Amino acid sequence: MSAAKQHSTELLADFENQMGQEYAFDQDEVWAQAAGVAKQLVDKCQAQVAARCRELGIPDRFAPSLQLRWNHRGYANLIDKCRSELRTMAKTRIAAIEQKAITEIGLSCLKAQEALAVAGLSSNTARAFIEALPTIESLMPPLSFEAVAGPDEVPVAENLVSPAALRQRRHRARLRDERDSSVTPPEGAS
Repeated sequence: MSAAKQHSTELLADFENQMGQEYAFDQDEVWAQAAGVAKQLVDKCQAQVAARCRELGIPDRFAPSLQLRWNHRGYANLIDKCRSELRTMAKTRIAAIEQKAITEIGLSCLKAQEALAVAGLSSNTARAFIEALPTIESLMPPLSFEAVAGPDEVPVAENLVSPAALRQRRHRARLRDERDSSVTPPEGAS
């Protein structure tokens, strides 16, 4: 358990390092080439601006200029609010990863103990009893949005984030069709 907490700390530190990373334009061959091409274009355009300023009688010290600027960090990494939101999301995700690891560690220990206990069983009845015990999946079936929110249409967000959204929509449509076909009209209605 403490190993999982330690790893969570390392994951957060790694995230902070990634978020604070700065990148030089010449750190990558493609970036350096793109920066070189952009500088040539900016220089050419600046010469046009300077020539037009001279035509208009604008002194060099008051003339506008074009510049090429390389941002060493992403825009979101420059804004404290964005960094704070990213940090909060990372902490939430890391907490979920940690909890999953702790659960899996506990389950693997339980499975090892179960394997040792089952190996010591000598009767078929005892083995059959162990095999008949319910699984965690049967005790805790998956929870669907419809089970919580009702049979209304599924929000677009669930369709986007659910890996099995299409299958779930088809299943819900079948359930809705079955429910609608089982409803009988009241007496006297035609």
